[in-house]
Amino acid sequence: MKQPTYLLMILAMCLLSCSTSRMAESSKLDNSAIKQSMAKALEWQEANPIFSKAPTDWTNGAYYTGVTRAHQATGEQVYLNALTEMASSNKWQPWERFFHADDLVICYSYLYLNSLDPSTADLKPTAQIIEDHLHKPHAWREGVEDGDQKILWWWCDALFMAPPMLTVYSNLKNDQSYLDEMHKYYLETYNLLYDQEEKLFARDIRFLWSGEESDRKEENGKKIFWSRGNGWVLAGLALILEDLPASYKHRSFYVDLYKEMAKKVKDIQPADGLWRTSLLAPEAWNHGETSGSGFFTFALAWGINNGLLDEKEYLPAVKKAWNALGKVQHDNGKVGWVQNIGFDPKPADKDSWQNFGTGAFLLAGSEILKLK
Repeated sequence: MKQPTYLLMILAMCLLSCSTSRMAESSKLDNSAIKQSMAKALEWQEANPIFSKAPTDWTNGAYYTGVTRAHQATGEQVYLNALTEMASSNKWQPWERFFHADDLVICYSYLYLNSLDPSTADLKPTAQIIEDHLHKPHAWREGVEDGDQKILWWWCDALFMAPPMLTVYSNLKNDQSYLDEMHKYYLETYNLLYDQEEKLFARDIRFLWSGEESDRKEENGKKIFWSRGNGWVLAGLALILEDLPASYKHRSFYVDLYKEMAKKVKDIQPADGLWRTSLLAPEAWNHGETSGSGFFTFALAWGINNGLLDEKEYLPAVKKAWNALGKVQHDNGKVGWVQNIGFDPKPADKDSWQNFGTGAFLLAGSEILKLK
């Protein structure tokens, strides 16, 4: 009776080995398919333009940041064409609010185009809004009484909108004073909104936690941490660190913050790969969301590619996230399951989309392509 039992055990082990081998094979990333998905996303988005206020607003700025990184990763002309046509159409202008970080993010793409061919770029509007943003008097700089605007970058999204672009500009000008100004304002936001216990950012002061009954909280009693808001921050950190000089005196602050947030984000990733809009209350909605997940995927993949995150520990999370992101894309290239413009956790659906969601998708794909 022992021999059949032994043979059954051998057979079961062989089947398990074969199954494991197939799973490992299926988890491999197909760069050709990734490039195709990215190109389809760009094609659909370019054919269906959308922006909240103007073609130079933050929604387009975030989208074209994704296009910039896609061109950087692939070198494909279709991305460069989209960037150059956008810059020409916009006459290289940012949007109109010098005091608002959102209106600077479009300049990230302009600076990239300048790095490719300075003779075709017009950076005068970029230079002007940077000088005004950092130095021109405005009420936010001093704090608005009875308002949310206690500091210049009073909402965590701002840490994606301005700092990466300022880092690039500082290198272009070979002037560290721009980094010092960036760090000053970044530290204000960090000190105001970063939760040292949860290793996540409150979106703004409305979501700060004091332990009082009046605090905003999820039904499960947890603090409210918005996925896209933290996605903005973590993706922004990756972009900052890519261009921040190794010798910069405050670089360790950004490295440490990036690693802290990356670990937290990995540890709370849902089983299906997509993060929920409310990070500490994933049960609030039974579906993932694309924009926050796209930014997280980009940032974690970037950390692996740049030696800040352990590949064995983080690569499974990145692969799982990208495979899940692939499922939100429609056959025509449209990227769905994007939460609409907002400031707190809300649901999405398979048909909800925004250009910044496509930007997050392109950011993720661009960094996935670099994985070994």
